[in-house]
Amino acid sequence: MKHAITLAFACLVAINPPGSVSAQSGRALAIEDYYRIKSVGEVQQSPDGRWVVYTVTSRIEDDNTNAIDTFVVATDGLSAPRKLTHDGKSMAAPRWVAASRLQYSLNARTDSGVFVGPGGPARSRPDTALFTVDVAAAAQAPATASAPPAGIVSGDGKWRAAVRELPRAPQPEITGTDFEKRHAARFKGRQFDWMRFQSDGQDYPTADPRTRPAAEIVITTADGADARTITKLGLRAANLTWHPGGSAIAFTADDRWRNEQAYEQPDIYTVTTQGDVKRITNDGYVWSSLSYSPDGQFLLSERTFGTDMIIEKKLSHGGSNDVILWPASGGAAINLTAAWDLEPTAPRWSADSKFVYFTAEQGGTTHLFRVPARAGATVEQVTKGERRLGSVTFDRAMTRITYTVGTYESPADVWTSNIDGTGERRLTDLFADLRAEIGITRTERLTWKSSDGTEIEGWLTMPYGFTRSAGAYPLVVFNHGGPHSAVGYGFNFKQQYFAANGYFVLDTNFRGSTGYGDAFKWATWGAWGTKDGQDVLSGVDHVIARYPIDRARVASMGHSYGGFMTNWLITQYPDRFVAAASGAGISNWFSDYGTADIYRTKEMEFFGAPWQEEGIKRMITQSPLMQAGKVRTPTLFIVGEMDQRVPYEESEQMYFALRRQGVAAKMLQYAGQPHGISGHWNNVHRMLNELKWIDSYVKKARDGPTAR
Repeated sequence: MKHAITLAFACLVAINPPGSVSAQSGRALAIEDYYRIKSVGEVQQSPDGRWVVYTVTSRIEDDNTNAIDTFVVATDGLSAPRKLTHDGKSMAAPRWVAASRLQYSLNARTDSGVFVGPGGPARSRPDTALFTVDVAAAAQAPATASAPPAGIVSGDGKWRAAVRELPRAPQPEITGTDFEKRHAARFKGRQFDWMRFQSDGQDYPTADPRTRPAAEIVITTADGADARTITKLGLRAANLTWHPGGSAIAFTADDRWRNEQAYEQPDIYTVTTQGDVKRITNDGYVWSSLSYSPDGQFLLSERTFGTDMIIEKKLSHGGSNDVILWPASGGAAINLTAAWDLEPTAPRWSADSKFVYFTAEQGGTTHLFRVPARAGATVEQVTKGERRLGSVTFDRAMTRITYTVGTYESPADVWTSNIDGTGERRLTDLFADLRAEIGITRTERLTWKSSDGTEIEGWLTMPYGFTRSAGAYPLVVFNHGGPHSAVGYGFNFKQQYFAANGYFVLDTNFRGSTGYGDAFKWATWGAWGTKDGQDVLSGVDHVIARYPIDRARVASMGHSYGGFMTNWLITQYPDRFVAAASGAGISNWFSDYGTADIYRTKEMEFFGAPWQEEGIKRMITQSPLMQAGKVRTPTLFIVGEMDQRVPYEESEQMYFALRRQGVAAKMLQYAGQPHGISGHWNNVHRMLNELKWIDSYVKKARDGPTAR
């Protein structure tokens, strides 16, 4: 049966430069607008650089799902984007399989929230049917049910390599007397005898890692025939990359993968098509992102510090993330970023093997960088501007890039340029109608000195209709998660929602954030909350001194580490915050250890487990619960019922401590939700309740005493 592919033309309107801000006009953003915000994803530039395919995800209120549509647009920008459909149905997960041919799925409707645990709805499964469409021929080309075999093809086109799991070991039979077997069959609980028994968002307990099979490398001819296993290591191979000559494959594997006492530590190996294996690294680092240079002279890799290395050496930092070259003919490794203090991500070779390209956070921005492939070279910044680049994709010749651009004033759109950043062109303007109707408020970049003189970067979003003559406004502080992450240029609906309701909104990259160098990132080691909390409070003081903000009407909120930071701030500065909303925040480092799926952060950044002297001291000092007697701030606690990253009882303990002292507190627990608390209905319900909670105490402070 042939399937018709239709390509409908979308409207393309006048476009402004990236990061431009027009004067505020239009109505205030409303909560109902949440369902009008669309997101761009799956951005893929065609191998010949002529086309870009991308998806647009829409939020559906009626059934709490996401609807996905796929579009294609020419990189010359001379025509409008075209929507691709298959027999009138939307398409998803597009991938280029040739210069003008796409592979895609028909699974264009997905759940907006993942429910886990017994009794929860099953996860949606992707449609396994894949098809191709000739983009250049537009509607004249029928789709086919063909799809290439799995695996990566060698540079000479002769071989295809893939990782295949070995058969699982059979489960042991229940033994014992008939009486014992009957009672074993009647058991309705859970039982396990392995250490890593939980993982957020997964069934509880997680599967026994000892039953996980090894995964070996199998090569076939290019058409998928004549399979042959070329490794027999009993490990789990990953990160496969062919040498251009087609004679060898580099990969990573962890020889301690079944040792539950060891942290992950994948090393680099090579194997020839004849099965000769060579181990390249065995040094305690974590290796990833392998790729051979097109000329075959070097193997590219990413390197980070292994957790066991940090613990064993009792380091006071987590080390750097670097791009390393290994000469294919042997010899010493070359660290291309040894003198560069940011964190390279997703490194990629230039077509002539002379440069390595990668993206990196730089403060609140994200940009493309490159470094010459030689010792002692200097990293060069390719793209610039107050914005974040995402989904960076290259053509095969490495002459053109396509990416999304994020700003505070508008959700991301698709852009393209030459690989050196020149000739930039905007290809989509999905939100022109919203910008024309809604008054998106302005966001200003700020810097200030923290209490010890360290410079901190943040952003302040103005209230809707802001005028300095209108009197003092309330302020809400947003605290990001991580802590080793960062906020920056990108549209945030919740922040705009608070701004639309009359609030200044402060976003802070406190110490511990990424994008400012290793010393800044690891500055909170051993004392989460102390210096970063001072950074937040200094930011509050900075904006109060320069903008018409009511000191008595300041609130704090955040999720994950942002929830911990909120818990910490209301214990350390009890007279500074009139209200708070703490999402999935740790309150007690002792109870968190062993009940959360990440214990490495305590063993590294707190210098020990809760039975070790140094760990005990720091966990007591840095636990908000231990200082909860000072809290006077009414606090809303938001949790996911099935959270295994920051378990529910962390918020429960803090909630009870406040209620026991007569401090107003309220709990919102979202059924079946893991750490992230996803789902459109949940997101909207949460925002409504956060605003209602903070509003109620901000209004009391406004109508009561002016000092706090």
